[in-house]
This record gives sequence, structure tokens and C-alpha cells, in this order.
Amino acid sequence: MTAGRPPRVLVDATSVPADRGGVGRYVDGLLGALGAMGTDRVDLAVVAQRTDAERYTRMLGDAEVIAGPSAVAHRPARLAWEQTGLPLLAQQVGAQVLHAPFYTCPLRAGCPVTVTVHDATFFTEPEHYDNTRRTFFRSAIKTSLRRAARVIVPSKATRDELIRLLDADPTKIDVAYHGVDSAAFHAPTDEEKARVRARLGLGDSAYVAFLGAKEPRKNVPNLIRGWARAVADWPRPPALVIAGGQGHDDDIDRAVAEVPSHLRLLRPGYLRYTDLPGFLGGAAVACYPSFGEGFGLPILEAMACATPVLTTPRLSLPEVGGDAVAYTTEDPDRIAEDLANLLHDEPRRLTLAKAGFDRAKEFTWASSAEVHVNAWLRVAAG
Repeated sequence: MTAGRPPRVLVDATSVPADRGGVGRYVDGLLGALGAMGTDRVDLAVVAQRTDAERYTRMLGDAEVIAGPSAVAHRPARLAWEQTGLPLLAQQVGAQVLHAPFYTCPLRAGCPVTVTVHDATFFTEPEHYDNTRRTFFRSAIKTSLRRAARVIVPSKATRDELIRLLDADPTKIDVAYHGVDSAAFHAPTDEEKARVRARLGLGDSAYVAFLGAKEPRKNVPNLIRGWARAVADWPRPPALVIAGGQGHDDDIDRAVAEVPSHLRLLRPGYLRYTDLPGFLGGAAVACYPSFGEGFGLPILEAMACATPVLTTPRLSLPEVGGDAVAYTTEDPDRIAEDLANLLHDEPRRLTLAKAGFDRAKEFTWASSAEVHVNAWLRVAAG
């Protein structure tokens, strides 16, 4: 690192998917905070997919934004480019540190690399992944732990699992909690709630919300079964709305087929980003009975929308929810019992909504960016 000049850091944002799921929220939040931080501490360069280059240019101001090859929109081509084109680009921009934000990194980067490992569930919950995905990410995580100068994780639980399961060096791991964009996720107005209700055709029906990928680890089938058992005898049963990507959990269709015909289950797929506060904030409860998360961004986003949350105390989720959320287990009967109790207890829901909203303010992308920058400065200094 040249005396008096901030180090040159290249962030590879080409792994950000078009749907702006978890990794997209992370990279967008991090880069937005880095842009607000300015250029006094790091000289930032970002390589992104062509569809993202313009928005990152607007977001980052003085930082250099490079559009990657069009082929990186396809995952196999992106992974190949990461090993060959990315090291060359790092050399061309004079990077002193390369940050890889999604598990994988070049084997020969030409400069020190920092890598974000989002979770260890490929090891702790292997049965919830198909063999190809499990094998790939297990190998990628082991390689990154071995080759990266520093590893960034979003929770203490993830750090502890990497140390316990893979004998990772604890002195090389930095915990950077995710933040929540308070402009995008906020307590919604009545108008925002009404707009989402109209789009979903909910009328004045109460509803339970789920937002996330339909992966086996998210436990959506047991959520469906638990909700159906919880509300089946209600005179006006709340609907269940499962929003987000399609995922790859065949058991969801089997659970849907079991739902009694008088209950209403909606699967609208992706919702518009601007509809998320109205969707989450309009729900009686946001239910997220996951088998385990590296962080748990959906529950933080629901908390920021002043929604009472029901989740599990698995891995990182208590770090995010603390005492501001209600807890259940992954079992459908227990989900049914705890969800019914919460739906019947309006004072408790109001208390949780307020506590969650207040707690969500503690998680900022500025704090996350600070941890990243300190890691990069430490690596650049040798």
C-alpha cells in the first residue's frame, strides 16, 4: 500500500442475480454504504454484469465501475471467467485486494483475496441440498477458507460453524452483520398495504406472509401444513401468501395438495421491490420456520416493516431476532400451535412489531461496510 494513498480494492459483483435475492441485497447494500463512505479509505473499483453497471455507477459516484463480459450472466461462464478473466482485470485496474462476495474466488488472483462465506448449511444441513449443489459449495468454501487472506461472514454462528466443522482459522474471519435498507423496508402506510392487497386479490382478509426462496432449508412445506392446522377451524381463516422465487422443493406441491379447499393459499412468485413493505407490513405475522440460516435477511426485513415475526432459534436467527421475535420449531404441529397462539394474541403481536422495528435499526449497511473496509486495509497492509 502506497503511503498516504488508500488501497485499490476490486469488488466482483458479477454474481449478483437479476432477481435481487439475498446476495443481491448484500452486494447492493454494501456498495451503497461504500459509496456514501467516499474514497478516503479505499479506492474502489467494481466489476458488474452489464445490466447492473449503470445503476452501480450512479450509486458509487467516484468509484470505477466496469461492465463484465456479457457471458457472465450465465453461471458456468461466470465461474470460468472468475478463474481467468477476473485475475487479469484485477491486474489491469491495479487492485491490491480483490473481494469475492459469494463463496468462490480465483485460485490464482495475482493479489490477496477476501471472500464472503454466507453460511455453513451445506455442511450442517446437507440433506436440504441436491448432490451437485452440495458438492460444489462444500468444495468452494473449503477452497476459499484455504486461499483467502481474510474471510467475511454475516454472523457469529456462521463463524463458529466454520471453525467447528472445517477447522477454519478464527484469526482470519471477520463478522459483518448484514444491514437493512430503511428506505426500501419501512413501516408501510395504509395506502401501501392496500395496494398490495388489491394486487394479490386479498380483499380484507388477514394473511400470514412468507418471503424467500423455495429451497428445502426454508421449510416451506411444514409452514404450509402448520398454517393449515392452525387456522382450519377459524370462521374467517387468514390466508397464507408465499412470495419469492420458485426454488427446487418438490415437497411444496405435496403440502399444497393437502390444504383444505376452504383455506386460501397464494403463491404470487416475485413481488415488485416497491411492494415488499406493504406485503410484509400488512401481514398479521411473517413466518419463517427455517432449518438454519447464515444470517436471516428476510426476518430482518420483516422486522424493519414493523411486522411480528415467527421463526426458529436455529444457527444465526437468534442473533438477528433476539428477544424481538417469537420462536417455534421446524415441526408442523409445533408451528401450528405457536402460529395460532400468536394470531390469537394481538397485544403480543403489537409488542413484537414494535420491538422488531426498533431492533432492526441496529443493523446498518454502514456498519457492515466498516468491517469490510477494515478487513481490506488489514490485507493491503500485509
